[in-house]
Amino acid sequence: MMELLECVELNKSFGEKTVLKNINLKISRGKIIGLLGKNGTGKSTLIKLINDLLVPTSGEVFINGKNIGVESKRVISYLPERTYLDKSMTVEQVIAYFADFYDNFESETAKKLLADLNLDVTQKLSKMSKGMQEKVQLVLVMSRKAELYILDEPLGGVDPATRDYILDTILSNFNEGASVIISTHLISDIERILDEVIFIDDGEIKLMADCDELRQRENGSIDEIFRRMFKC
Repeated sequence: MMELLECVELNKSFGEKTVLKNINLKISRGKIIGLLGKNGTGKSTLIKLINDLLVPTSGEVFINGKNIGVESKRVISYLPERTYLDKSMTVEQVIAYFADFYDNFESETAKKLLADLNLDVTQKLSKMSKGMQEKVQLVLVMSRKAELYILDEPLGGVDPATRDYILDTILSNFNEGASVIISTHLISDIERILDEVIFIDDGEIKLMADCDELRQRENGSIDEIFRRMFKC
């Protein structure tokens, strides 16, 4: 079975500064994976490389065995760290825009999830709280029938109740056979939904492991193990 995502000897530098060093990783289907690291350790750079938003200094990224490009954009649903939606649009307009733009976007799924939030779809995004905007953006990303969902810091700046809603939305809405990568520094908040973890520090992958095996072996929660390893 071909890996869903593979990074081979991936390096990224900006001028003199090396941000990622020799990243080798394979991600198979049907997993929720935490890409965990402190801020500024290379998580977002890695995500941008996988999404073809940056060009590697050296190395390659493969999706379903093929180099990234137009094809990979079809199968990846990406939630960037900062909101990119046009705030002057209503939620309804944004749904229509996504439906036009992505042939794998399911408007009905999006409407159902937004109805769960008691959200008025005729409301403009500019009239919503930051937490509500983040929920809308997540709903849009999770309403695509993608193969790989990549969520960059989806829990930043939202309250605990919203966090739970976001995690449950992620859990219940990704396709079977798809995988989800969640990049975050809020490890304790997402630990309960993770199957595997990747610890990244100083631009290098320090550990890749199955969560249950790691907890058993190190006798602690993922959050505790991370703190021990990186002395946070």
